[in-house]
Amino acid sequence: MSERATRVAEQLRGDLMEVFLRGRVRDPAVKDVVVTAVRVSPDLQHARVYVRTLEPLKPRKQDRVIEGLERAAGFLRREIGKNLSIRRSPELVFYWDD
Repeated sequence: MSERATRVAEQLRGDLMEVFLRGRVRDPAVKDVVVTAVRVSPDLQHARVYVRTLEPLKPRKQDRVIEGLERAAGFLRREIGKNLSIRRSPELVFYWDD
């Protein structure tokens, strides 16, 4: 990953954590989500966001968390786009981090 992609990934991680900590996402399935890592493509158009919760969940509940994040992806993309210094906010794809 390039130096710029690494910087954008770290900023994305921090901005997403701030949104989650402030409770801006109202979906109850997304409660207590922690962003463990973000990987951004070299062209900065796609971001893989790795998440987990503070408490261990069964695989079925993990799927619900990912589905809730996918439903909120547009909102999250707009929120983080306000702070990014790039033209387009990357498309967010969520993965459960084991």
